[in-house]
Amino acid sequence: MSRVLILFAHPALRTSRVQRAMADAVRDLPGVTFHDLYEAYPDFDVDVPAEQARLSAHDVIVLQHPLYWYSVPPLVKQWFDLVLEHGWAYGSQGRALEGKVLQVALSAGGRAQAYGPGSFNGYSIAQFLAPVEATVRLCRMRWAEPFTVMGTHMMGAADIREAAARYAALVRGYVESDAVAAGGR
Repeated sequence: MSRVLILFAHPALRTSRVQRAMADAVRDLPGVTFHDLYEAYPDFDVDVPAEQARLSAHDVIVLQHPLYWYSVPPLVKQWFDLVLEHGWAYGSQGRALEGKVLQVALSAGGRAQAYGPGSFNGYSIAQFLAPVEATVRLCRMRWAEPFTVMGTHMMGAADIREAAARYAALVRGYVESDAVAAGGR
């Protein structure tokens, strides 16, 4: 069994339909620690030792957020900058996260065809997530293929429920497996 930490970050949760449904689908799952970064740090004053201890206690880290101006929400960037310290998360002595799996669970308003070369946005989701993937690899973690929910602006209630159920199944799969020993999903 893997211990799963969900780092949830939505700067405008009150307006969210999809991310809220996804969060509700996993928040109380057995074996899951759900941590809302915007709730914990409304002033961006991140408690580095507490966050490092939380990371150390889990095998799989799920970074759940909307695509926010083609990137992660600002608190996630602040969290990366402060928590993933040289000598702890990376560098010759930084091995605290080695072998852990990082799974991004992302939503985007645009449909899948709006992302990629020649598309409306000009770049793929993978290209927008390249800095996160590079950070994960620098920290000797394992990168899992991102879970994406696209076209959220056009989704109806049934589509949202289905996306939330698929996300919950993914997270339950991590809990029920030994994701780290198996090399991720």
